[in-house]
Amino acid sequence: MPDALRHLLSLHDFEAAAKKRLPKPIYAYVSGAVEDGLSERGNRRAFDQYGFLPKVLVDVSQRSMRTTVLGREYAAPVGVAPMGISALSSYRGDIVLARAAADADVPCIMSGSSLIRLEEVMQAAPGTWFQAYLPGDEAQIAALIDRVAAAGVTTLVLTVDTPVAANRENNVRAGFSTPLRPSAGLAWQGLTHPRWLFGTFLRTLWRHGMPHFENNYATRGAPILSANVLRDFSDRGHLSWPHVAAIRRRWQGRMVIKGILHPDDARKARAHGMDGVIVSNHGGRQLDGSVSPLQALPAVLEAAGGMDVMLDSGVRRGSDVLKAMALGARCVFVGRPFNYAAAVAGQRGVAHAIGLIVEEVRRNMGLLGVVDLKALGADCVRRLPAAA
Repeated sequence: MPDALRHLLSLHDFEAAAKKRLPKPIYAYVSGAVEDGLSERGNRRAFDQYGFLPKVLVDVSQRSMRTTVLGREYAAPVGVAPMGISALSSYRGDIVLARAAADADVPCIMSGSSLIRLEEVMQAAPGTWFQAYLPGDEAQIAALIDRVAAAGVTTLVLTVDTPVAANRENNVRAGFSTPLRPSAGLAWQGLTHPRWLFGTFLRTLWRHGMPHFENNYATRGAPILSANVLRDFSDRGHLSWPHVAAIRRRWQGRMVIKGILHPDDARKARAHGMDGVIVSNHGGRQLDGSVSPLQALPAVLEAAGGMDVMLDSGVRRGSDVLKAMALGARCVFVGRPFNYAAAVAGQRGVAHAIGLIVEEVRRNMGLLGVVDLKALGADCVRRLPAAA
């Protein structure tokens, strides 16, 4: 193991290391939630509300973590969640994340708010899922969907919990905007973080030119660094289920809706022919005070019928993975820690982070007395009484 990674023993450890390396505005964008952070903290607390009921004297010498998601078998039930502008926090971040996931044989979802063309990522890591933020009108939506299909994407993820911009006060306080506004403060942040300045930003400019939002439309979007801070995204407030129906008719591959918390929406997703849903509150980055995905999971699962139900937001440990799966999740996705890992050590860092949580899943399966993930069920966990 490289020396720089030897002291990083869990996903929690990557944040402090990334905070030292990243300029304050970019760290704030990755780490931050919205308003009072109620949902972000609630995501973590939800896992603490369940305890394990281990079985002993079980032969666990031949444990298997293999799991099938959307008809494809993976080595472990932990995937990489979509993260916007990850190429700004690490050099070629989207490719780094996708390649590390492919090497580990776990699922990866590329963000539509990315700075690398999806065609490049698909060439580097075939099989990567693509998460789309839908443009403003039907013609633009159709053009984007056709482009995604032409790139070889087979799993399309529609994120639906961003109808309006969230109130990310922390970004404003830290000087972050999209596109970034050139300023003396931003320049100072770059100069005082030379590893990021030379290893990520200037290296990107030298080799690839100014980064742009590449995948929100069928055509290129706005540059990441601009005096104009109006983001080049159309208002999504009018988007509704008829748009999903139109995309389902046009899209021939697997299709997933991300951002489900209400069981009624799971029923609608099933009625519209979705292959799966991801129970998510966007990592606490949209509606503050929304319930945690783990709390919403049982009701969504009941409403989902035969769809694969997945989960993200707040997953940090192998024990979190097992609790979610015991409550019915097919797999889980992890966001911020993998972004931090890429910022700290590129693809090696992400590989190390994936390895840490996967090994935690394997170890905890043994301690829980579970040989195969299919054996996980509600009998393996118990909801703990509320603290006095």
